[in-house]
Amino acid sequence: MSATTGRNRVTSCGCWTRKGELSSFRLPEGIEGLAQLHGRLARFATDPYQVVVGIETDRGLWVQALVASGYLVYPINPKAVARYRDRHHVGGGKSDPGDAKVLADLVRTDRHNHRLLAGDSPEAEAIKLWARTHQRLCWDREAHVNRLRAGLREYYPAALSTFPDLDQREALAVLAIAPTPAEGKRLTTPRVRAALAKAGRQRSLEIRAKEIRAGLRVSHLEAPAPIVSALASATRAEVGIISELSRQIDALGEEMEDRFREHPDAAIYLSLPGIGAVLGARMLGELGDDPTRYPEAKSRRNYAGTSPLTIASGKRRQVVSRHVCNRWLQRAALRWAFCSLTKSPGCQSFYRHRLGQGDDHFQALRALANRLVSILHGCLANRTLYDEEKAWGHRHEEPGRNAA
Repeated sequence: MSATTGRNRVTSCGCWTRKGELSSFRLPEGIEGLAQLHGRLARFATDPYQVVVGIETDRGLWVQALVASGYLVYPINPKAVARYRDRHHVGGGKSDPGDAKVLADLVRTDRHNHRLLAGDSPEAEAIKLWARTHQRLCWDREAHVNRLRAGLREYYPAALSTFPDLDQREALAVLAIAPTPAEGKRLTTPRVRAALAKAGRQRSLEIRAKEIRAGLRVSHLEAPAPIVSALASATRAEVGIISELSRQIDALGEEMEDRFREHPDAAIYLSLPGIGAVLGARMLGELGDDPTRYPEAKSRRNYAGTSPLTIASGKRRQVVSRHVCNRWLQRAALRWAFCSLTKSPGCQSFYRHRLGQGDDHFQALRALANRLVSILHGCLANRTLYDEEKAWGHRHEEPGRNAA
């Protein structure tokens, strides 16, 4: 038999066997709804493994509770559910009970084409949450830095030329005490030096303070006083937000790195070229630590979105990049490939070989990420650390090989 739930809020449920529908019902959220679900399922199944659950999400308290109950849970991508819906009717209608039936038929007849919910450890799930939160905060800081840069361009070009990187502590410290051109010109060297010291700078304080003071005193076009006042207020606000975001990112990053280094797979990830604690945490969190989740390297590459996708019909054949994948993982894999270029001669040689074959920078980087994910899969499967010679020695023996 099978039991299905609609979406992650779990409002519509139904029980089906091959002979047809047994029951259809709606449940409230929380413990009360879960208890009602167990009670209804107990009428039809004596063993939890007789219950197959189709659901459109792979996370949440309900999903965790269903797995803990011993049910076989299949998380189905909502896009796949939409395609299956067309098998029942093509009119475009949609409802929660209808989706429940689609999911039930899907896991009842086609579950061999889908995978059970990955059995990742709570530690890996926690690392994923830390990594995603850390990444979101970095993106938020970047957005606020761009707003700060756009505002300074309107009235304070001297600050932009003096501080190319506005997210640095010394830039934020000086802009906090001199958010207008007039205040910047009035700054003294001792005051700038004190601001730099407070921001954490320890070397060449006097030289850097004089450079900043000279840079802020450069003449430039000036905006009207009311405009300067308004933009200066916005600058103060942005500086405060960026400073706080930087503090939170540093604190969260330290906690994430500590938890990542405690994981049993951390040593393998850190042995690979170009991976540090932050990238390692992102990769581990998204890939998970269930050893049975990826039966072969190709499955891991497909999930990461690094493997090419072939579209063939008749005489037409086209190889394109894969768009349906874990975007979080894909970004981390591409960043990893870029960082590996300065850490591994094998990676750099592979990248240059792809460029020589006609790939552009992004295509060569994606191909390198694809190869690195395969190497990672082998290291995890065999529980061995990365070895440069084992990973790339075959390419020295076969220089003409065109690796994918």
